[in-house]
Amino acid sequence: MYEKGYRTVTYSRTEATHLLRYVDINGQNRLFGGKLLEWIDEIAGIAAMRHASMNVATVSIEHLEFKKGAFLNDTIVMIAYVTHVGRTSIEVRVDTWIEDPKTGMRTPINRAFLTEVCIDENGKPAPVPYGLKIETFEEQAKWEGAEERIEARRKRQREGF
Repeated sequence: MYEKGYRTVTYSRTEATHLLRYVDINGQNRLFGGKLLEWIDEIAGIAAMRHASMNVATVSIEHLEFKKGAFLNDTIVMIAYVTHVGRTSIEVRVDTWIEDPKTGMRTPINRAFLTEVCIDENGKPAPVPYGLKIETFEEQAKWEGAEERIEARRKRQREGF
């Protein structure tokens, strides 16, 4: 076993902005959920790769909560950051907002937690080379929340889900 170095939450924090266009809209004139899911998966992968400095693969998405719809010409802002690091896995939280172009105020529309697994050159799971340095009480609370989600996931696996 080797000694991990550490990286902070802010080290891999990733932000992306999208202006909703017709190609992003579904038959109900709202942001197509699949398009948002694509963006969430991409930004989470980038945050995890930044943290680990290696390739990752998404193994689960949970707590994908759609709070509000988004419409044509809305500005979508997504922020992803690492909340937990395990042996081979990294949990990333992605928050999505609509940003008002006049005021800059943001309204939350989605939150998701993704588990990314580090993969080696053969596509096999590999150890995460960096731990997560917790610097604030808020980061500690998010780490503890991640541990609860991990335990719930393990319980579901034991139960055959």
